[in-house]
Amino acid sequence: MTRTSFTLLTLLILILLPLAIDPVLAEEIKYKRTVENYTIPDVTLVNQNGARVKLKDLITSSKPVVLDFIYGTCTTICPVLSAGYTSLQRKLGEKSTNVHLISITIDPEHDTPKVMKEYLKRYQARPGWDFLTGSRSDIDKVMRAFDSYIPNKMYHYPVNLIRDPKDGTWVRILGLTSTSEFMNEYKKAGGII
Repeated sequence: MTRTSFTLLTLLILILLPLAIDPVLAEEIKYKRTVENYTIPDVTLVNQNGARVKLKDLITSSKPVVLDFIYGTCTTICPVLSAGYTSLQRKLGEKSTNVHLISITIDPEHDTPKVMKEYLKRYQARPGWDFLTGSRSDIDKVMRAFDSYIPNKMYHYPVNLIRDPKDGTWVRILGLTSTSEFMNEYKKAGGII
């Protein structure tokens, strides 16, 4: 076991042990919600269809935007975040086009449009959910702009960002949420139901 792995394991134990001992504490520490302002970098990324898209144009629309950082071969956090997107689209039904879901890869070296398209198919993504990749430099700029930069994809964490189209602020949800909590946060951030 490497020193970094040992440190992360120890940290995880220190966080989870009190939750196992005191279920009330576990109930209180589900996720952290803050409201933020972000400056979107002027980058051009590539979507799952191979089309070049300006990130600013996708984000600054009259629709709510929900954004996360994932990668196609992830087997831990990313499937949970993507299941949340799938659930949101299903719950919204025909109104799912009233929100723009954006997943941005943190593994641009491997997440090609083909990989991203297959990923979205696996999660039965409907129109309105884009998976974006780009150069490592541009992806790093985006992660830094959203205060979500991680140097190693293996240590990423769950974060959802919901943009309120009325004032451009972002609700930052750090941690995992239930489907109902995610829907409530979406509604509170100006999401159309």
